[in-house]
Amino acid sequence: MTHARFSSRAVRSFVLRQGRMSPAQTRAYETLLRQWGVAYQATALDLDALFGRCSPKVLEIGSGMGETTAAIAQAQPETDFLAVEVHTPGVGALLKRIEELSLANLRVCQHDGNEVLEHMIADGALAGMHIYFPDPWHKKRHRKRRLVQPAFAALAARKLAPGGYLHCATDWQDYAEQMLGVLEAEPLLANSAADFAPRPVWRPQTKFEARGLRLGHGVWDLLFYRRA
Repeated sequence: MTHARFSSRAVRSFVLRQGRMSPAQTRAYETLLRQWGVAYQATALDLDALFGRCSPKVLEIGSGMGETTAAIAQAQPETDFLAVEVHTPGVGALLKRIEELSLANLRVCQHDGNEVLEHMIADGALAGMHIYFPDPWHKKRHRKRRLVQPAFAALAARKLAPGGYLHCATDWQDYAEQMLGVLEAEPLLANSAADFAPRPVWRPQTKFEARGLRLGHGVWDLLFYRRA
């Protein structure tokens, strides 16, 4: 399996940065991607075949360095997780965690999350979706690049099974407010709260998040369910 190639579409929700990889991340990327990685394809995956069992499936877009992703997968062995991340150091770090923790219920795809969701996930296939601390694109002229937009909300809702959930978290208030408006406007989604939700027990609090909260920074969770 080789480094990911991405489409040339004009507006993407990420920028590819030349991140420095540690020797351990490099070794994990070079030796474990074939075992735990999932290559991008333009057709829907058979997720039960991928994991070798019939079980709830959760997609995470933007798994970062994978600490939270691995912790959730370890705590929920009855659920299978497909993490999507574009940056090679993050993919290497997560592969290393998969190996260290023997996480048979976690796979990684290095590709654009929008394209994975649109092409690789069948309608109604997901029990849940996680989007944690996506790039806020805080400059006004860049906000069209934010992942959570009306078209994305409609796509995500279509991929969720009835009763499936979409869980987002951000530490940027104006992005939180935008996401709330976008998700509440999607007819197939229902908010679990009056507006923002308490942090669900399944989302671990990161060290970065805890430090921010101590400094008075806000964190906003949104938890929506697919209507029947």
